[in-house]
Amino acid sequence: MVSPDVTGFGDPGTGPTARMTPTAALLSPAEPDDAVAGPSLDARGLREMAERGLGEGAARRGPFRPEVWLNARQRHAARLAAHYFRAIDVSVVLAVTLLCAWAGSPTDLAQATVAEAAPFGAGALVLLALLRSLDLYRFPSGRPAVMHLGALAGVAAASTLVAVALAVALGGGPLSALVVWGGVSLASLYGLHLVWLDRVGAWRRSGALTPNVVVVGATRHAEALIRAALERRDVNVLGVFDDRLARSPDAVEGVPVLGDSGALLSHRILPFVDRIMVAIDPKAEARVRHLMGRLGSLPNEVTLLVDPVRPGDREDALNRLADSRLAPLNGRKDDDRRAFNKRLLDLTVGGLAFLALLPVMALIAALVKLDSPGPALFRQRRHGFNQEEIVVWKFRTMKHASADATASRQVTHDDDRITRLGRILRSTSLDELPQLLNVLTGEMSLVGPRPHAVGMKTGQVESARLVADYAHRHRIKPGMTGWAAIKGSRGPLHSAQDVRRRVQLDVEYVERQSVWLDLWIMLVTVPVLLGDRAAVR
Repeated sequence: MVSPDVTGFGDPGTGPTARMTPTAALLSPAEPDDAVAGPSLDARGLREMAERGLGEGAARRGPFRPEVWLNARQRHAARLAAHYFRAIDVSVVLAVTLLCAWAGSPTDLAQATVAEAAPFGAGALVLLALLRSLDLYRFPSGRPAVMHLGALAGVAAASTLVAVALAVALGGGPLSALVVWGGVSLASLYGLHLVWLDRVGAWRRSGALTPNVVVVGATRHAEALIRAALERRDVNVLGVFDDRLARSPDAVEGVPVLGDSGALLSHRILPFVDRIMVAIDPKAEARVRHLMGRLGSLPNEVTLLVDPVRPGDREDALNRLADSRLAPLNGRKDDDRRAFNKRLLDLTVGGLAFLALLPVMALIAALVKLDSPGPALFRQRRHGFNQEEIVVWKFRTMKHASADATASRQVTHDDDRITRLGRILRSTSLDELPQLLNVLTGEMSLVGPRPHAVGMKTGQVESARLVADYAHRHRIKPGMTGWAAIKGSRGPLHSAQDVRRRVQLDVEYVERQSVWLDLWIMLVTVPVLLGDRAAVR
């Protein structure tokens, strides 16, 4: 979940939670509210969508049409880079410190005295603390590179002075080695941060750090926002939605009107949207409440747009919105840091599991091919983070001719579509092992709500229409296992009550997610699944 700051966007590998706390400011956050393998297919669909229905030419396509369509998950992955940058910096500084301490010690490093070792340790701690506390991992768009490098030089000088002063206080340590340490540390950080600056610049040019918004309400508030955004070109307004289509124009300042708020709830543009901005006059309280209630079912963050009190308020608010810096290292434990920790867990545990289970997966693939005609793997379009559509991989457990890519008919006991080997794979959940690939590519997580097929039906009704808060489960990446799975809600959903219980457990997990909870869920998943012989999977 993201903090209520208007500059916060994205998934954490956990995903955004929309909040509504309207205040007398231009932008104020809103109350609370598993697809394609990449952006190309959705971008193609968006281009077709943007070119039909409301006229020809650039006006219909919109003045903010991004050159590269990146969904919210992809943009948030770029924002989390600050954590990776710092991890690499810490590793390099520690390596330089140990090397210089070893070179400056007259004896073996393990036998060094406190007076010899402490200055190096203190210098390294001060250096790393200053890098973080001075915000040198945020890379805001308005800060020149020379200022960033100058700050690095100041940090290195200050930490070297602290190390030298401590060495003198302790009776004179390896002063020359400490000066060398300061110089090598600065040179190393210069090299690393030049790479970091280059990467951040490339992300800005590609639009990975440019916030994408849609506006609800073709009003004067929307016109003022779009005009200001056109002048600045650092916020993409992808489209406008308005409930009064009979009176609304085809476009607002060149930005196309794409439908009403009902159309927005299932629109293909949603996975690319960081923020939904409601541009309705706050004095129309009943209408605002109604809209916020409807939009609150979406995983996207919702913001109320109101008139500025002072002339500079609009510009200040747009500055906060456009300044999509990298994720803060000292944020609350339930936002970007939680997303980084979750992604790190996925990469380490998921990578090790993939390597360890590769022989098992190869054997299963061969057995699937021998058991029945058809491919070993089955792929299905499912909902991912922020309602992005992703392609999820499984071992094929059904007869090839009976494969159901849309889950229009859910699995039952003695389902005649399932193969002999498929029953064993489904009862042990071994058919899910190929989803480790989805985890490693960042489309899924090891732990999270199970990804449901796009258009999945419960009975004759699409499951997403049975529960108002269904989309809340998309605030976080889908998982191979999850809180609902170990609590007994797994497999097919045969009634509206089943859907409600699954969504309730998924939302509970989204609110509680932590690395420790994920580790516990992974620990109990195998015994829980193998111990439940009655479940249909």
